[in-house]
Amino acid sequence: MTSPTITQPAAQLLALLQAHPHRRILVGIVGLPGSGKSTIAAQLATEVNAQAGAGTVQALGMDGFHLSRAALAQMPDPAAALARRGAPWTFDPASLAARISALRQASLQLGAAPVLWPEFEHSVGDPQEDAVAIGPATRLVLVEGLYLLHRDHGWNLDGLLDACWYLDVPMEVAMQRLVARHQAAWGFTVAQAEARLVLNDRLNADTVALTRGRADGLLPNV
Repeated sequence: MTSPTITQPAAQLLALLQAHPHRRILVGIVGLPGSGKSTIAAQLATEVNAQAGAGTVQALGMDGFHLSRAALAQMPDPAAALARRGAPWTFDPASLAARISALRQASLQLGAAPVLWPEFEHSVGDPQEDAVAIGPATRLVLVEGLYLLHRDHGWNLDGLLDACWYLDVPMEVAMQRLVARHQAAWGFTVAQAEARLVLNDRLNADTVALTRGRADGLLPNV
């Protein structure tokens, strides 16, 4: 069964807000590495906030749930674990599920305690705990990440998201974007960037692609 294409995602998010005025809504955005998940999540948050009111929507990423370098160093092959950082088994999916549950259960009453969320701090190469606070005014949270639909390596977010959409970008387009990103971020040559794809990124992308059929809807490549 093919998931429906979502041609007006902002309108669907606004409809969810109207349909559930008394609780927080959580929508996942999944896609290949390089597909533009964080960009589309931020764009949708901006668009919906413009119509529903500033602070109604917040976009969050799952990168703060990477295992730390110290945790990877405790694995049987630390060098391989670090080289494959970004694979599903190099995250802490149980902590992600617990934090999403906390977002669902948190009170939206004025003055209620915020839910804290980690982010990945690139300057130190490790997650930073409690980097973002999601307060009661935020009624819709967009969570973007690679493995929200994955069902192995301890991953299972069934029942925690109101919907999970797949950003439907062709594999070759996503990989081209990653080559450009690696060159810009780390000064890689094209050959170095393509080697990283072979050793890590493409392996992760293949894993993500297998989850496309579980999505509630497909976001077209923009």
